[in-house]
Amino acid sequence: MNITKMSGPVYRMGVNIHEEGYLFEGLWPIPDGVSINSYLVQGDKTAVIDLTQETAGLVESLSRQIEMTGTALEDLDYVIVNHMEPDHSGMLKDFVSKNKKARFICSEKAVPLLQQFCSVPEDRIDSVKDGDTLDLGQGQVLTFFMVPNVHWPETMVTWLDSEKTLFACDAFGSYGKVEDEIFDDQLSDERAAFYEKEALRYYANIVASFSMFVDKAIAKLAGLDIKIIAPSHGIVWRKNPAKIIEHYQRYASYAKGPAEKEVCLVWASMYGNTEKAVSPLIRGLKEEGVEVNLFRVPQDDLGHILAAAWKSAGLIFAMPTYEYKMFPPMATVVDDLMIKKVKNKKVLRVGSFGWVGGAEKDFRTRTEKAGWDIMDSVEFQGCPTEEDLKNVENSARELAKQIKEFVG
Repeated sequence: MNITKMSGPVYRMGVNIHEEGYLFEGLWPIPDGVSINSYLVQGDKTAVIDLTQETAGLVESLSRQIEMTGTALEDLDYVIVNHMEPDHSGMLKDFVSKNKKARFICSEKAVPLLQQFCSVPEDRIDSVKDGDTLDLGQGQVLTFFMVPNVHWPETMVTWLDSEKTLFACDAFGSYGKVEDEIFDDQLSDERAAFYEKEALRYYANIVASFSMFVDKAIAKLAGLDIKIIAPSHGIVWRKNPAKIIEHYQRYASYAKGPAEKEVCLVWASMYGNTEKAVSPLIRGLKEEGVEVNLFRVPQDDLGHILAAAWKSAGLIFAMPTYEYKMFPPMATVVDDLMIKKVKNKKVLRVGSFGWVGGAEKDFRTRTEKAGWDIMDSVEFQGCPTEEDLKNVENSARELAKQIKEFVG
């Protein structure tokens, strides 16, 4: 990938991960890949802002790109470490062995991680506090702002006032590889919609648990005259940076509810009995004008389910009882929704059981702290009767009515 000159003193560099079967954070499928962006700012001194992970091809590619700016790797003066997660810091161990003079700028909480993860000598680390600056010369002054828990406790962002550019690290990022279209104003409507969808999925997978801190970070940065947002994943926003900020504000608001007038319907079936309830559920929702996002487990990916659940005002779980508990793949989904703090939803559960139930009690126990408004469940023994299916459809219709009232 070639470097991109964003403005006089600023270059954008990037690598893409697009390997079949690769899981971001070891968890989340990224069938369309993901970019890892780095930035270089030149004054009398030169600083690189965030690097890449410790993978031979990525390290070699980024090293070549740095040299294309006219600065040799060993001549860099500063490395700004906004965030210590290894997709941004893994290269540092290799970097330290090649560059013997650069100083490493990070938050106070990042210092022990920088030493432990990357073997950076303590005497080459300068920790900064909120509002501290670094003058590179020629009018290029970097200012640092702490944004803890967006999404690690040590995270900060870097502001370059001369270019009105916010180097936001994991904030305002998205999945999706980035190639020739670097900026938001270069995107077709189709590609813009793609990155918006992938921004939501990225947020739900990576940032959702920390939505309260996202709100705080946006409020802290509100006084900046931001013209460009340069995140560490995804495209650079230079035409309308307010758009991605608005997206993130909306995503964060879903944590408090209400979300969108939609239902995320997740179903599982062992022998086809619970599956018979899916069509009546969809019919009841659609007759009330509520959109349905449909998933089956374990067949469908948890990351996509989480994104749909995060933005939907309603959730439906259709599952059989399995050994006195929820069907295990569904239990995994529910547990992950709890971890990601998916709260304030209108919820319905339906499902089949064999000789005895148990899924209902298990479901209620696992979700008792979620703040969900859960309707009376519809359960049936074995194959559902016509009356059971009518009850299922009526319950879906009632859920849809509640959602419309809830969302307004």
